[in-house]
Amino acid sequence: MVETSQSFVVREECQKAAWQNGFRRVLGEERGWAAFGSTTASGVVHLAAAGAAGPWYLALDHYGVIQELNLPSAEVVGPGSARFAFDTLGALYGVLRRVYELSVSLPDAPLREFERRVTGLPRTTEAERLIVERIGQDIFRARLMDYWRGRCPLTGISDAALLRASHIIPWAECDNDAERLNVHNGLLLSALWDAAFDRGLVTFDDEGKPEFSSSLSDQARAELRWNSPIWLTDEHRRRLAHHRARSRGLS
Repeated sequence: MVETSQSFVVREECQKAAWQNGFRRVLGEERGWAAFGSTTASGVVHLAAAGAAGPWYLALDHYGVIQELNLPSAEVVGPGSARFAFDTLGALYGVLRRVYELSVSLPDAPLREFERRVTGLPRTTEAERLIVERIGQDIFRARLMDYWRGRCPLTGISDAALLRASHIIPWAECDNDAERLNVHNGLLLSALWDAAFDRGLVTFDDEGKPEFSSSLSDQARAELRWNSPIWLTDEHRRRLAHHRARSRGLS
């Protein structure tokens, strides 16, 4: 049962949790639920508690975030499209950080960021168009870093200098900017995997396991080491089907 009006301790803890995880706009409190927003992340988060000792509650209205979190819903009345319960503040903090990462990276947040940054920029010459494209690619990489938590999902490598923003459907083949900047059209791969993926020498099945081209040498295949399959959504799988077909055409 949520406090009908937040006590001082609960209010302070909710504000601290929201603030430290990217949601710094205080939007008010209603029926024990404090609402917070962000200038960079989509959606609103609502926080509440049964008391100073917990449990703690989180309500969300961003369907994409709810879907990707894939957490069991809490049987508690409150705002948003889904609500979740946590026994400790530590558990709440961990999920709030992921909520922020997903909120800034899932469609259409990167597209809105891109449109905001390129509004008014000329695109007449090739040099001008390349500047706009570079802005888009930088945004895409940054949002992939958020989505994949700064780590190659195959190898676990987290050195930013060794990570590449790999488009599943290449930038030039995308129909529009929304697709070019969609994080479901990208994988965060270490440099060697990115090179092989970009050239169609490796692709991935619907379970996220590598499929190697017959033209790949035994030595190269041995160097393409991996620890675990890539966790994929249906949106990734749909685009990877295109990549598999394209890779077979390149073989």
